[in-house]
Amino acid sequence: MKNEYDYEDDLALEEEIELKPPSMYKVIFHNDDYTSMEFVVFVLREIFHKSEIDSNKIMLEVHVKGTGIVGIYTHEVATTNVYLVEKLAEEYEYPFRASIEPV
Repeated sequence: MKNEYDYEDDLALEEEIELKPPSMYKVIFHNDDYTSMEFVVFVLREIFHKSEIDSNKIMLEVHVKGTGIVGIYTHEVATTNVYLVEKLAEEYEYPFRASIEPV
């Protein structure tokens, strides 16, 4: 008979649980011919909390290479930030796009 103070079975169950780190995703910005560089820097600062220097580096990478990696986040954070980017772009009437890709 198990009494209220017998925790050995509970400990055995806890030891069998294997925790995995969450899947991570890259947020990628895509260049277009209409969105201003200033807007891209603004988005990087406001949504992704990047410094002025980092924002300019990422913006230039997007401008020169066509795409640029903003950062690596969990799925929930990545999708939320992409949604916020697209809503802000729509508000400012830019066709700017962002996407996510598994790391």
